[in-house]
Amino acid sequence: QVQLVESGGGLVQPGGSLRLSCTASGSIFSINAMGWYRQVPGKERELVARITNGGNTMYADSVKGRFAISRDNAKNTVYLQMNSLKAEDTAVYYCNVQFLRGPVYVYWGQGTQVTVSS
Repeated sequence: QVQLVESGGGLVQPGGSLRLSCTASGSIFSINAMGWYRQVPGKERELVARITNGGNTMYADSVKGRFAISRDNAKNTVYLQMNSLKAEDTAVYYCNVQFLRGPVYVYWGQGTQVTVSS
């Protein structure tokens, strides 16, 4: 069983920062990519940022220049540094892992709430 443990969510004021962490454990083989997705009620889960094992990154246009994804391959951990947070960033953030030759949208963390409010 693969487990993804997330931390770092919480309440922050507009313009503030948060750093999310996610560590994969359990039946770990070779990881192809890890990423962060977010979801609000009534909407589909959407990509925030994704990083491959080789370091290639992808960001949603709405977070470019504000968020930065990074990883520690030896620790099977991915981070999301979120700066200049806006109210529209409020969502439940989910960590995702894709193994080599495996599916993308199967293994998820439990989700961590990020609320941006005064």
